[in-house]
Amino acid sequence: MSSGGCSIVWFRRDLRVEDNPALMAGVRAGSVVAVFIWAPEEEGQYQPGRVSRWWLKHSLAYLDSSLRNLGTPLITKRSTDSVSALLEVVKSTGATQLFFNHLYDPLSLIRDHRTKEVLTAHGITVRSFNSDLLYEPWDVNDDRGQPFTTFDAFWERCLNMPYDPQSPSLPPKRIIPGDTSRCRSDTLVFEDESEKSSNALLARAWSPGWSNADKALTTFINGPLIEYSENRRKADSATTSFLSPHLHFGEVSVKKVFHLVRIKQVLWANEGNKAGEESVNLFLKSIGLREYSRYISFNHPYSHERPLLGHLKFFPWVLNGGYFKAWRQGRTGYPLVDAGMRELWATGWLHDRIRVVVSSFFVKVLQLPWRWGMKYFWDTLLDADLESDALGWQYITGTLPDGREFDRIDNPQFEGYRFDPNGEYVRRWLPELSRLPTQWIHHPWNAPESVIQAAGIELGSNYPLPIVGIDEAKARLQEALLQMWQQEAAYRAATENGTEEGLGDSFESTPIAFPDDIQMEERHEPARNNPPPAAATRRYEDQMVPSITSSLARVEEEETSLDVQNSAEENRAEVPVNVIAQQNARETVLRTANRNTQLPHNNTTMWLRNAAEDSTAESSSSTRRERGGEVPEWSPTASSYPEPFVDDENGIGASSSYLQRHPQSHQLMNWTRLPQTG
Repeated sequence: MSSGGCSIVWFRRDLRVEDNPALMAGVRAGSVVAVFIWAPEEEGQYQPGRVSRWWLKHSLAYLDSSLRNLGTPLITKRSTDSVSALLEVVKSTGATQLFFNHLYDPLSLIRDHRTKEVLTAHGITVRSFNSDLLYEPWDVNDDRGQPFTTFDAFWERCLNMPYDPQSPSLPPKRIIPGDTSRCRSDTLVFEDESEKSSNALLARAWSPGWSNADKALTTFINGPLIEYSENRRKADSATTSFLSPHLHFGEVSVKKVFHLVRIKQVLWANEGNKAGEESVNLFLKSIGLREYSRYISFNHPYSHERPLLGHLKFFPWVLNGGYFKAWRQGRTGYPLVDAGMRELWATGWLHDRIRVVVSSFFVKVLQLPWRWGMKYFWDTLLDADLESDALGWQYITGTLPDGREFDRIDNPQFEGYRFDPNGEYVRRWLPELSRLPTQWIHHPWNAPESVIQAAGIELGSNYPLPIVGIDEAKARLQEALLQMWQQEAAYRAATENGTEEGLGDSFESTPIAFPDDIQMEERHEPARNNPPPAAATRRYEDQMVPSITSSLARVEEEETSLDVQNSAEENRAEVPVNVIAQQNARETVLRTANRNTQLPHNNTTMWLRNAAEDSTAESSSSTRRERGGEVPEWSPTASSYPEPFVDDENGIGASSSYLQRHPQSHQLMNWTRLPQTG
């Protein structure tokens, strides 16, 4: 890299000065102009929620302070188009180079590709780097060079790569500032007056900023980590790492987390500390789940809105706004579920185990569309993370090749005594039940009338009766699944006979709209006949980008399922040649996605791990089984990676009796052919 030129370092979700490859490249190249662009409109319906915006506000302030101490300020820009804003900064500073770190969600992939094309056309040298993962998605493949389709195989390959992840780097000693005299910062507004009082409470529990992330990591490694395997199920105490929001915003490097935890692993192995070794292995799996969420998102860019397994498009979801409202407000009549939802609203956070409980209840008991739940988590979780959330909800819904069986219902009553045995968590968030004895705390409807009266409870008045009985929910789910299989069988028969047009593909049916009361709307994407762009003749050396445009092409003779190998091959990342087509795709995505500004996370990775655990003694009509493999317990957004799918009892990657009973309907589908369902 030539030295002496002014370089722009574009910060996004990498808000730290240590182990930041883009920043270090800028420092090595010469003077630096550090830039952050706030363009939430580009995110469509996935604009950051209230608590996420609160975190971002304080994290940026901390980053600006750190950069100033090193020699340069952080220039902030408010825009509706990041590429245009970057061009303005280039013109006002005379910069000749742009450096940024990779992101892997579909909108970012499109934006980053367009950024490279447009700025390169203006004579700017553009380079991007891996700052968010241990290994790039395109570097982890099976023996045939194809992407993995199960977590276990993926993570096994990561742990046995021929080279270790790069070691984390230290912050630069100083930064030579570029000329920003003609490049003023815009004032960014992340909260309105109505949000300030609620946001003020967040500061009591959280400290955004890369240095604070470092402290949180050190505290966890030197404290709860050693007993992580034993205590991770406890929802009523601080047993997780609480790193997920720091990881989502890039305040701490996943490579640093990985290396420091591995050091502990070696130390405890030498000491013969088996409990410590087990804890490290489980925690590393949560890191693996976070990696896997990016891997899935890269190879299947629409996994956040379409099921990866085709059978679910025939499932008859219950579009009940009353159910959805009761779930959001913590008024379902199931104490553990209600406590979790009230904690989420009040704090923007949920323990990964509780994430699994409330999401499983949402999909299996209430049978509400999984995308409604995922969108609500996105709006309310402090560590909301699109890739992790999508992986978590798809896992719970049973739409991953190694996901949890869809016909398994976990009884919240039994889950309550498993994760909150003394009832302290329920009492903390449901004060109306605080006087109820532990014997009845997770199923007050069974308590004797004298006990109910002594506790000051009026079931159906100050605390609701169960919104749906578990036995009733099991029967409804079996009926819905039967209907799903019948419709799929009819569709397959019609397809084989060439008469499928009369049945109506779910792609053509009316999309499931998000409930109006929370202003969440479904994307309405019309069928398209434009062919996918030709394969590119070149690739960027530092980043690969999937041809998002091909996902918008309507395939006339759509296959209901594809061979996994073929699917993986067609999903291989290719850089589109047609820039105009790529931009049109981006504009289509942004135009069809509706805005939404709402609330706060705990990353999917965490709860996926939790979901992986053998959930309970009560599982719908399917017999319980031990699932080998790591599957985060549905902890969508649970924590970007903190403790998600780490449960040997039930995990992602394990074979599923559910899939074994219906093998023909669970072939991984090509994302370019997935209809908009679920």
